[in-house]
Amino acid sequence: MNPERTQAYGRIVRTLEEIGPVKLLDTELTRIREAADTLIFASDVEGDVRVAIDDIRALADHLVESGRWSFERATALVDDVSACGPLAPVA
Repeated sequence: MNPERTQAYGRIVRTLEEIGPVKLLDTELTRIREAADTLIFASDVEGDVRVAIDDIRALADHLVESGRWSFERATALVDDVSACGPLAPVA
């Protein structure tokens, strides 16, 4: 864990507190929390991390397509959730 991952996690928590109850369903809140928790505690980018990021990307796409979130806000969510996780190894 490093400060950048912790800060990203904090941004997600603030987002969920500030706009979550108004703009997200309970199941969507849970998906975001679970994805952020999965990434913050992960030590590598395999398995559950990839699944969690893919799920958040799908959720973000749905939120934009339904008109509930702007593209910018959804992109920030994906970026913040991704930033909670470990860095991918450089090839």
